[in-house]
Amino acid sequence: MVRTSLLTYLALGHALAAKCGQTAGQLTPVTNFGENPTGLDLQIYVPKNLQPNPAVILALHFCGGTGPLYSQMSNYNPLADARRNFVVLYPSTTHDNNCWDVASSKSLTRDAGGDTTSLANMVRWAISEYDADPSKVFVTGSSSGCMMSNVMAATYPDLFSAVSCYSGVAAGCLAGSPGASPTTADPTCANGDIRKSGAEWAAVLKAMYGNGPDGYTEGSYPKVQTWHGEADFFVNYPNLAEQLKQWSEVLGVSFSKNETDTPQSGYTKIVYGDGTKLVGYSARGVGHTVPVHPEADLQWFGI
Repeated sequence: MVRTSLLTYLALGHALAAKCGQTAGQLTPVTNFGENPTGLDLQIYVPKNLQPNPAVILALHFCGGTGPLYSQMSNYNPLADARRNFVVLYPSTTHDNNCWDVASSKSLTRDAGGDTTSLANMVRWAISEYDADPSKVFVTGSSSGCMMSNVMAATYPDLFSAVSCYSGVAAGCLAGSPGASPTTADPTCANGDIRKSGAEWAAVLKAMYGNGPDGYTEGSYPKVQTWHGEADFFVNYPNLAEQLKQWSEVLGVSFSKNETDTPQSGYTKIVYGDGTKLVGYSARGVGHTVPVHPEADLQWFGI
């Protein structure tokens, strides 16, 4: 029964992509962003009269989606027009039901020729092309895009200063799975049945950078906020706790408090430390996925 629902979800994603892609005329395709081993597509949104040294947001679609569709759903573009201080990268994958590869060793290893390599090269290109502020580079996404957001922060922590993502899983949760989509993946991860301690999850994440058990030591890992619906039965709700355990250990912060009805009624903000490095949002009655909160994302990013 869950399998049928997931297939329906994928079909809906493809239908929405076909519909919304026809109206996304403000995006500009980019083909010359560098090495692209997995053949990803890139479209970018650049507001008029862009300010010097802008921020860069890498926005990753869900399974069955596309970059143009996610540009319509996420609503970052109107805010870019209003603020003129950031550009948004909207990549697309056409592999594995349009799901990001968060399972193979190539993608879960820095510069190993997976989707992560292609995505990192997009970001590097944008920083150079727009003389962007390298301290203001961020990653976000929904469902598969959230899974990849966590993986990008693990494999390229030197590129990103913050993550905000929706309805995903811990970095490395799908490692070794035959695929990363609802129809090809080992369902154990999405079902919320992979449970590890914070230390175990941190070891999985740090290994992706390729510097031994210590992981990234040249700087700090990005700060993270992650959102999940309590009624999510596609990527089940226990995955929120696993993400928070992982990042709590990596970032060295412990749970401090809950703030109810924040940022809106029915949402609980789960605060770690002083709330500047790690927060979670638990959304009562919300399924898959939590709607994008673009204003909250930009506030977290500091732009």
